[in-house]
Amino acid sequence: MDKQGQEKFLNWILERVQAGKEDEAREILTENFRKQDEGTFSQEDIQAFVPKMISLIQAEKLGEVQAVVKQFSGQFESK
Repeated sequence: MDKQGQEKFLNWILERVQAGKEDEAREILTENFRKQDEGTFSQEDIQAFVPKMISLIQAEKLGEVQAVVKQFSGQFESK
């Protein structure tokens, strides 16, 4: 994902996190983007990312976010 895509994804997620959890979500995503940029982002990172992010997402937005993350994580399954 390029920088513009990362920024769009970050903003999209931040609109769906629970009030007061934005900084934590931003930190998690920023770390994952850094690993992507370095080429070190792995399936293990995805497996750690998903439960963390799920705990931060608004309940009514969870299904929507899970669908997007599943699609996104599929890009890394063969790496």
